[in-house]
Amino acid sequence: MWYLCYFLHRLLDYRLPEIEALAKLHGYSDGQKVGQGLQWKQAPDHHPDSPFYYVNLPNEDIARKVATQSLLLKGMYEVWGEGCTHEELKEAVDNYAEERKEPYLAENTTFKIVIDCFGKVLTFDEQTARIQSVSYVPFKGQVQLKKPQHKFWLIDIDAQAQQNGLPPLAAKCMYFAREIGCSDRSVISKYELSRRKYLGPTAMDAEIALLMAHQALVKPGKLVYDPFVGTGSILVAAAHYGALTMGADIDIRVVRDGRGPNCNVWSNFKQYNLGEPLGLIRADNNSPPWRSDVREMFDAIICDPPYGVRAGGRKSGGRKMLNGQRDAYVIPEEMKKDHIPSTAPYTLVECVHDLFDMAARLLVMGGRLVYFFPAAREDCSESHFPKHPCFTLIANSEQILSTRWSRCLITMEKTAKYTEEMAKDAHQKHIDFKENHTQFLEDNKERGSLHSLVFRPADALVGEAQNLLAAAVGTSHLPPEVRAKYRGKYV
Repeated sequence: MWYLCYFLHRLLDYRLPEIEALAKLHGYSDGQKVGQGLQWKQAPDHHPDSPFYYVNLPNEDIARKVATQSLLLKGMYEVWGEGCTHEELKEAVDNYAEERKEPYLAENTTFKIVIDCFGKVLTFDEQTARIQSVSYVPFKGQVQLKKPQHKFWLIDIDAQAQQNGLPPLAAKCMYFAREIGCSDRSVISKYELSRRKYLGPTAMDAEIALLMAHQALVKPGKLVYDPFVGTGSILVAAAHYGALTMGADIDIRVVRDGRGPNCNVWSNFKQYNLGEPLGLIRADNNSPPWRSDVREMFDAIICDPPYGVRAGGRKSGGRKMLNGQRDAYVIPEEMKKDHIPSTAPYTLVECVHDLFDMAARLLVMGGRLVYFFPAAREDCSESHFPKHPCFTLIANSEQILSTRWSRCLITMEKTAKYTEEMAKDAHQKHIDFKENHTQFLEDNKERGSLHSLVFRPADALVGEAQNLLAAAVGTSHLPPEVRAKYRGKYV
């Protein structure tokens, strides 16, 4: 059955992949092939960034479970009618199947009508007028504003206004629908970083960490690993959904010491009464501690590899040792406890190659690898991302950082067994990707570094956006109020 999804107008590229992941998490995937996803459709006049999409789900139970767990969905609805005018809407509602409407209009029920106008605030009188406009719906139950049995929504999209930066519709659009389920975003407030006891410079935003857990299909009993654990933000999100967790980091001061016995990674789990990690280890992603015969251990690997914006990647060895200027040495037993090993720079390309090799070995079949990868705006497509023969790309969710740069949340699923032949094929893909990535860095030097663009002053970004817009419309000046209300993929 087709249900209307009314999304929040944020993280636009994350919205559909989240619903598809949650549907699979609750036992439904429309396609037989990995990555085929669900069936989606949209009204012809709607912009791709519009918050209104129809999705095909098998039953109301799955639709409700998906809606209530989603973080980017305002609500999911069974549409009784839609139209451009009140007359068209009335006709559509009247023609909707009586057997579908009757249980929710009976005398022994309570109900409430919610008025929503996307991109516009309505006065109390305007809301009252819209409620009265659906008097043709034969409600027999009692109105109850607090905790009604059924909620009905009259959603109004004004064709003349520019809704949050989107172009206006060709015609007015209205929906009358029964609420199936609404999301509860209070979990984001619960885990927001401003309330976190132990934080580091690269702590993952709570909302993004929870969305990463959704993409990884995290649920109770799953074993989740983060090889760049830092202060544990991603593992906290995974533990919230009931997963068993493990983490590793090259910096022993992070995983062992923190800021004292009462302010460390473990403190974050105690703060929220979550199950503590099974273990946190000091490990180098370039030289992983796992035995070579260990296979298919984790259900999901979720991480944010270091790409040199707030913290650069490091690997063990030190520059002199890696350059052959110094031989390997043995740490005396009495110094091992407090010894901090030397490290050297660890490039993103090398880091991702090692990550893929580890994930191919240690993920179970069907397990997911979810990680961030930085890219130029025009290069956020499948052809520009690293590949591995053991994995199939499931989703690519672009998060725009500036007018030129983005970071993409890549979700991949293990679909082939790891073999030595696979490892050789993966190594060749790594060499090809490394050459392309090196050329990409050379081509983008003139644009400035990713760090400088991400952390540029806000007024500089606004000025650049205005210049681009002025060039597009053929004028040299724009009034200061002409600013995009959001950064969308198509606007």
